[in-house]
Amino acid sequence: MKPYLLQTLKELALLGAVSNRVEISSHELAKQLETSQQTASRYLMELDNVQMITRELGIKKQLIQITGIGAEVLKEEYSQYRQIFELSNRVAFRGKIVSGMGEGKYYTEQRGYVDQFKEKLGFAPYPGTLNVEIEYVERNKLRLLKNYGGIAIDEFKTKNRTFGSVLCFNAKINNCIGVIVLPKRSHYSNILEFISPHYLREKLHLKDGDEVEIVIYLEK
Repeated sequence: MKPYLLQTLKELALLGAVSNRVEISSHELAKQLETSQQTASRYLMELDNVQMITRELGIKKQLIQITGIGAEVLKEEYSQYRQIFELSNRVAFRGKIVSGMGEGKYYTEQRGYVDQFKEKLGFAPYPGTLNVEIEYVERNKLRLLKNYGGIAIDEFKTKNRTFGSVLCFNAKINNCIGVIVLPKRSHYSNILEFISPHYLREKLHLKDGDEVEIVIYLEK
């Protein structure tokens, strides 16, 4: 099955379309998929054509429900992810190095985070994060990671603002030890942020566009 159709089916399922008809416009679905309205409409048409959804067209929105055929595809996908998480203590991603907007350095230098990193992770991170772009469909693994738990870094407040809580997972990138950081309250991004006591770009001789392998360990 085409990855973009599988992702669309999953997004509809998360809205409740397995058990019920859900009302949604192509514009709203486009936001969920981070694509254009025209592309979202085409994805729905393709799913309809292969009988994985039913659609009742309205003036502005559609009533959509996943069919038995679509549900079977999702069950198979669920079965594969159960094997990943229940029969193994690790999850692997492949991606490429990308530059961030400099926000990682700002956050990793906040005392409220640094103190907790030292206490709970055993190190103070090198200022900044190493950003790895993963395939869009791989974001589904992140949902399961968040459900698993991870090492919680609590939110804290300064005079000017509140800094949100994050989940951390012990990991390796190209066999170098560090930690993946996932904000608790955020949309699922296809960018993984990796922190380490080392300056990883220098230590691993990495530049934008280089492919890397990340292995996340599920034991806390």
